[in-house]
Amino acid sequence: MNYKEALEKLQRFGQEHVLAYYDELNDSQKEELLSQIADTDFSVLSSCKDEIKENNKGQISPLKAMQLSEITNKKEEFIKIGMEAVKAGKVGAVLLAGGMGTRLGSDNPKGMYNIGITKDVYIFQRLIENLMDVVKSADAWVPLYVMTSDKNHTATVNFLKEHDYFGYNSDYITFFMQEMAPASDYEGLVYMEEKWKISTSPNGNGGWYSSMYKWGIAQKAMEDGVEWLNVFAVDNVLQRIADPCFVGAVIESGAACGSKVVRKCAPDEKVGVMCLEDGKPSIIEYYELTDELADAKDENGDPAYYFGVILNYLFKISDLEKIREKKLPLHIVEKKIPCLDKDGEKVKPEEPNGYKFEQLVLDMIHELDSCLPFEVERNKEFAPIKNKTGVDSVESARQLCKENGITL
Repeated sequence: MNYKEALEKLQRFGQEHVLAYYDELNDSQKEELLSQIADTDFSVLSSCKDEIKENNKGQISPLKAMQLSEITNKKEEFIKIGMEAVKAGKVGAVLLAGGMGTRLGSDNPKGMYNIGITKDVYIFQRLIENLMDVVKSADAWVPLYVMTSDKNHTATVNFLKEHDYFGYNSDYITFFMQEMAPASDYEGLVYMEEKWKISTSPNGNGGWYSSMYKWGIAQKAMEDGVEWLNVFAVDNVLQRIADPCFVGAVIESGAACGSKVVRKCAPDEKVGVMCLEDGKPSIIEYYELTDELADAKDENGDPAYYFGVILNYLFKISDLEKIREKKLPLHIVEKKIPCLDKDGEKVKPEEPNGYKFEQLVLDMIHELDSCLPFEVERNKEFAPIKNKTGVDSVESARQLCKENGITL
């Protein structure tokens, strides 16, 4: 894209200020900015002008989960079905690793964080070790697709290479980068991070498959015979990945997708819960749970909205292809966005100053006709690391690893 083409594109969206410093830039900076303008979808910024802040929920009703007792009774059957799928190369794993360890006090990618006490144990290492359990049981490698971001791609690739992928066969590891969305002020004008760089942020956890497709990775997976993708977040160091029991249960149930869930530890725990929305599977966030819903009971007298999602899902690629062809709802999130002020000086705001735009995995699930919430034991599969100390922290994850016999 040349300057004239870039200007014409920006004019269509009222974003001409992006080129305000163009004459000050060197050749490589000019090239970087023009390339970013070519790649950026500015149409999302119109949402600000339309003042669409959040999608309204439909009619919410309970979605029955497959609970531990039922899973135990059919465990051998589920494992047999799931193991056959893994051995046949039909199951792939997608690691969402685009985030940084900022809240943990680290400038590195989150997966590089060292949770070890007596030795080095990295978050990436724990996840790969968990996946290796399945590889050894099945005597078959599971394709692992690692989603990075423009902020951590090089560091992530280099780190895993330096550590020899923690014993994983690198022939079965593929990296791809998450698409980025522009960040804007409240009027929908995109912010500049540098004079040659538009301020952007990852397009949300619902953008993983479209990013995978954009890189040609999804097409390659389909060519290789992969039919199911187990997508999971980087921060849960105990989760089981490509878990044959989970895979088998979803296949046996005939559901379009599966979601690992845990029983909430408290009614106000900050996790989204599985539900039906207008008769289709969905997730309702903890802050959307009204008193009426929180107090609702199922036929056994237990809370009806009791099972929290842990961002570990199983999707069928054929269904993901149908979803990809649709435009998922856009969620607008108010954030503190570092940017350049009107004088071109860098500003790090202490209060929210604009919007970031995200697609969410809950909307992918809501596009499908059915979903199997699959209960797992939270003290064996749920050790999220979101903070350095306190709830869902490095401290709590270390304790849970210790309880599960993992030496740190």
